[in-house]
Amino acid sequence: MNAAAAAARSVHPRPLDVRPTPPRRLGVGRSIAWGVFIAAGPLLNLVMQVLGWQSTPPLDRPDVSWVTLHAAVPFVFAFSAMVGLQLGERRLPIVMMALFPYFWIPQTFFAVVAYFGYVWPILRSIDLIWALLLGLIALAYPRGRYVGVVDWAVVGFGVSVSVVRAVVVLIADKTENRDCLCVSNAYALVGDQSTFTTVDTIYRVIGAVIVLFVATRLLWQWSRGSQPTRSVAFVMPIGLFAWTAALVAEAISYAMHSAAKGAFVVAITGDGSVAVVSLFAVASVPICYIAGSVHLRNTRGRVADLMMITRDGVDRAAWRESLATVLRDPGVEVFWWDQRTGGWIDDAGAPVEVDLDVAEPTSTLLPISGDGGTPIAVIRHDRALAENERLLDGVSAALRLSVDNRALRSEVELTLSQVRESRQRIVEAGDEARKRLERDLHDGSQQQLVALAMELRTLVSAARAEGAHELAQRLEETLGRLSSALKELRELARGIHPTVLVEGGLALALPELASRCPVPTEVDVLVDERPAELVEATVYFVASECLANIARHSGARRAWVRLHLESDDTRDVVGDGEAGSLVLTVRDNGRGGASLDAGTGIRGLVDRVEALGGELELASDVGTGTTVTVRLPAVPAQRD
Repeated sequence: MNAAAAAARSVHPRPLDVRPTPPRRLGVGRSIAWGVFIAAGPLLNLVMQVLGWQSTPPLDRPDVSWVTLHAAVPFVFAFSAMVGLQLGERRLPIVMMALFPYFWIPQTFFAVVAYFGYVWPILRSIDLIWALLLGLIALAYPRGRYVGVVDWAVVGFGVSVSVVRAVVVLIADKTENRDCLCVSNAYALVGDQSTFTTVDTIYRVIGAVIVLFVATRLLWQWSRGSQPTRSVAFVMPIGLFAWTAALVAEAISYAMHSAAKGAFVVAITGDGSVAVVSLFAVASVPICYIAGSVHLRNTRGRVADLMMITRDGVDRAAWRESLATVLRDPGVEVFWWDQRTGGWIDDAGAPVEVDLDVAEPTSTLLPISGDGGTPIAVIRHDRALAENERLLDGVSAALRLSVDNRALRSEVELTLSQVRESRQRIVEAGDEARKRLERDLHDGSQQQLVALAMELRTLVSAARAEGAHELAQRLEETLGRLSSALKELRELARGIHPTVLVEGGLALALPELASRCPVPTEVDVLVDERPAELVEATVYFVASECLANIARHSGARRAWVRLHLESDDTRDVVGDGEAGSLVLTVRDNGRGGASLDAGTGIRGLVDRVEALGGELELASDVGTGTTVTVRLPAVPAQRD
């Protein structure tokens, strides 16, 4: 067991027994800082758009609709960053979305800084950083981070190429043509303009290749992957396809304008529908990212449904079916740890080999441990689901909760069963003590008193024969007191355990009990077969206590006692020999207002009834009389 637990921890280093990670809450200061950082980007870009429009000659100004769309793109990124922040997404894509508007420099703005030789080259060197950010955002989807050698290789290569391109722009761009009207580059070290043109073209080609690589990889995973793979990555390929179309359009535009106008201003006036498609494509990437994140969050919400289904514990086959539904993975498997054999078993209980140290090509093992590292189960799921850590954490928590609840429920049920058995044994012991005491009184003290009474009668007769009338009178008084004591002793023995109940059952005992009640009582016994002794005694003592309360407290003029059998399902009266409940009903037409908490006698009867698995109901509205209904199992135990 210890080896399995250690292996589980080594395969999955992060804690598996935690609840799904909630969105990270920001303090007021950080929230304000994030809000300023995100909102300042599109606002700054809007200012650049307005200044660039005013500084550009009327004949060179782009179409107003295109400028409006161009200015709207940074707001889309800022809004997406804000939504991602509220959703609690990882900070890396949020930061890149927030940075995008700062690098989304409108080409018309260069007319504003054209006379500053130390400014426009810097802006020119970073005016395509937005493309790098766009690619890195797409590459981080849907994990929100970079995983593996390939991802980091793409990141390193893209950053390196962007740095090289920025340096070359600073030292080699000597654009001085009539379209820009820019002053000389203050940082220029290379006199050949072709160097910049070549590097800039290579940079654009490399950017297109990187984008196509990311799009192709996601598309390949989506088309060849399982259902969970498609569920996780179905959104981003849409944006990447649009962005690929935008790159092609930009390359065409660059090729058309670079020869005629130089390399400085690229498609400043746009190319109609091609330029519009390009803008929509760029704006679609953050929207697709957030849409995919919301989709993943919705899949995590299915864990709540899983907890509702499995909170009370379900069998192992139902667990696998529920997981397949929640994870959208029909191939999911669950292996359970068997404490007896110290190995793994499947749903049917058959032993299986599970090697936690071996990585599988298309699936991932999710080991789940209990308190102290004790293995509980291993879930084999599609590898694509490993990207959704919160979902798997929620599944782990749901499985642990189900197992714990099931164990706790079994323990509680066992405890309740033991308590019921203990209460029943106490009742049985009490009845046995009653019967033993009644026998002792009947066979011992009562017989001795009867013999003493007979001897006193003999002495009375002898005293009268000898003329000792005073002595005879005193002996007769003593005999009277002895007869009264003997009667009280018989009543006491009858109350402890009535002989008529033992000899004749409830059919005789209930009418005899009603005959001693001062309130006229009608008795109706509809049970032919005698129930178990314990049930029989309980019915008798409940009826006795109820009739005593009627005589003392109810003020009733009449009472009714009824005993019958009824069905457990429909509570209809059943025939002889059918299973059901034994029902005793005692009612009166008195003042009502009785309560189970009013005295200890009826409360003790409730405990006695419940100890046998029965129930006692009291209905006693003021002015309508009182009705006591007792239901007991017809045969809770075998008769001796």
